[in-house]
Amino acid sequence: MTRVKNGVVTKNRHKKVLKEAKGYFGSKHRLYKTAKEQLMHSGQYAFRDRRQKKRDFRRLWIVRINAACRENEISYSRFIEGLNKAGVEVNRKMLSEIAINDPKAFSELVKVARDGKIGKITKNVTVKKEAVKEVKKEEKKEEKVTKATTDLSKLTVAELKKMAQDKKIEGASTMKKAELLEALK
Repeated sequence: MTRVKNGVVTKNRHKKVLKEAKGYFGSKHRLYKTAKEQLMHSGQYAFRDRRQKKRDFRRLWIVRINAACRENEISYSRFIEGLNKAGVEVNRKMLSEIAINDPKAFSELVKVARDGKIGKITKNVTVKKEAVKEVKKEEKKEEKVTKATTDLSKLTVAELKKMAQDKKIEGASTMKKAELLEALK
């Protein structure tokens, strides 16, 4: 019977495991046995922490909402209870974004929650989704402004011409990119 060698297959399997274990401490990235063991543990940690990350973010949002509620002289639990009684359906992520970026809108939500808790408002009031959309639009505008101010050379000629027209620079439509960069600076 012919002798079957599987050294190539084994070598490839070992190489694959060691490649995945790159960057681990000590023998965990050098020796196959410890590397394989560490990869199994790493997979378990990753699986566990993908779920734990959701809990951590929810906890963070609740802390932010609570801080904003305390500034408006209401507790977090009373605020959420009031929103539920008023029929306002906004998730905690959006509430924390509103609390950070738009304190005036958040104080309006606190008023709605107080009215809902007292019983003045019943399940007919819905929060304006415009407030949430405005927060997102402001964030996008801020990102664009920071990108534009930091490095104009990465912008296209059309974007540079538009910026030049906004700043009322004469002859911007006929300028080349280098000339537009100098004019905008």
